[in-house]
Amino acid sequence: MKNYSLKALAVTMLFITSNISAQSEDNPWQISIGMTAIDFYPVGDHEDYNQTFSGDTFEDMFNVSDHWNISPSVSYLSVGRYLKNNFSVNLSGAYNQIEKYGSEKVSKLDYFNLSAGINYSFSDLLNSSKFEPILGVGGGYTWLEEGPFNTNSNNDPSEINGIGSLNTTLGLTYWANDYIGLTVQSTFNYVMPEDTNVVQQHLRHSLGLSIRFGGTDTDGDGIYDKKDACPDVPGLESFMGCPDTDGDGIQDSEDTCPETFGLAEFKGCPDTDGDGISDDKDSCPKVAGLSNMAGCPDADGDGITDSKDSCPNEVGPRGNRGCPWPDTDGDSVLDKDDKCPNEAGTSSNNGCPEIQDILAEYSKTINFDYGKSSIKDEMIEVLQAIVSIIKKYPDAMFVVEGHTDSVGSEKFNQSLSEQRASSIVSYMVDNGVDASRLKSVGYGESSPIASGETKDDMAQNRRVEIKLAN
Repeated sequence: MKNYSLKALAVTMLFITSNISAQSEDNPWQISIGMTAIDFYPVGDHEDYNQTFSGDTFEDMFNVSDHWNISPSVSYLSVGRYLKNNFSVNLSGAYNQIEKYGSEKVSKLDYFNLSAGINYSFSDLLNSSKFEPILGVGGGYTWLEEGPFNTNSNNDPSEINGIGSLNTTLGLTYWANDYIGLTVQSTFNYVMPEDTNVVQQHLRHSLGLSIRFGGTDTDGDGIYDKKDACPDVPGLESFMGCPDTDGDGIQDSEDTCPETFGLAEFKGCPDTDGDGISDDKDSCPKVAGLSNMAGCPDADGDGITDSKDSCPNEVGPRGNRGCPWPDTDGDSVLDKDDKCPNEAGTSSNNGCPEIQDILAEYSKTINFDYGKSSIKDEMIEVLQAIVSIIKKYPDAMFVVEGHTDSVGSEKFNQSLSEQRASSIVSYMVDNGVDASRLKSVGYGESSPIASGETKDDMAQNRRVEIKLAN
């Protein structure tokens, strides 16, 4: 009777084995499942198991109808794990029923195989993500139900006998995508000659579906975390998984304006007004401006941006909000410096008319009698003219200076000069001149305009002069 416990163990092992042969770092695990075919013919018939792979024998390896034992259903399983540098390890299991033992017919002998090995992938050498050739070496153990051509020492036809082997594998997988592929491979199971009474050396072919998995893609952008520089944020392959939100070709981590389409020369920021200043540094991003004005325009070039310039098309100082200072009377003395802004004057007279010469001429006729400070009738006409002049310049200040001749003491003359100046001030105030605009001062005999040697000279020195205040 067959050893069904051993068979059950083998079947169980078949469906729990893990192939530690993976195809990539991204998806390190691979499962392959499919159908298998066993061919004992290439090693010769049962009488000459040392026959080599040459000539007609090699060609006949592909004589499917005469020599291959093909399982019509799922009959192998393998699970693999990628190591590194294109190497992977694998563990696989297979089941079949043998009806063709070389060229001989037998009656459905149960066949089991467990194998492990190391594979090397040539996909990098081919620079291909679709086709993956592999070469593998390893070892395994094969069990075969005893039949006419495999006998053990007990010569019990009901037993299932096993023997170890050295394995060499050639295979090819076509990957339809990153996860699913079709695998075809052949494994040569070499059995030592002294053990061929148990199981002869043979070929094991397989065809099946391969599935890769195990890679982690946290952000779901199709780039595995191992190769994703931004594993938590969906990104682009061209940026190693990092995003480019605005699509300007500059990844967000290097983009100063990550949500606005921009230019590389401005680190991803736009220059809306085309003035060579990026919007993030441009205080006037929609109007072309100057770099020294933070991107804002200065039409008149006065150093004040148009938005803060009350006269953007006229050069003006900052103190007047970019507008030129007015010169109302047109005398070239700016109103801010003009003490007579509504009447043309001279710069030497702070923008006021040169009335000093007029006043000086009038002052020559304001002469007093000896020892007196009273106003004479003949002075009235001149004083009225002077009052009219003073009233024409309401913003001007005036000084009334009193003088004497040299007759008498200095003390007396000083007092007399002050009285004369005061009397003139009083007259002008009485005739409508604001007293705050007038100042009186006496100089005694200290400032004569004539020598004082004659009566006429002394009469000229007994005077009052009216001047613009400095």
